[in-house]
Amino acid sequence: MTIFKCNNCGNTIEVEVPPDVCPSCKEKCEFVDVTCYIPECGGPESHNINPQVFQESYKSGEK
Repeated sequence: MTIFKCNNCGNTIEVEVPPDVCPSCKEKCEFVDVTCYIPECGGPESHNINPQVFQESYKSGEK
């Protein structure tokens, strides 16, 4: 499964494909893949979030 973060509210969900509407903020949002794919945060099997990607996507999603 992939971890996606809503660029509107920051909610994360672990799903195969992100929904059109965020289950948390109920808005139609862009979702960013924040799954860890590198050994530094445990790799994809760890089901961890890559903190660097999470922070970068948060900054780019600010209004």
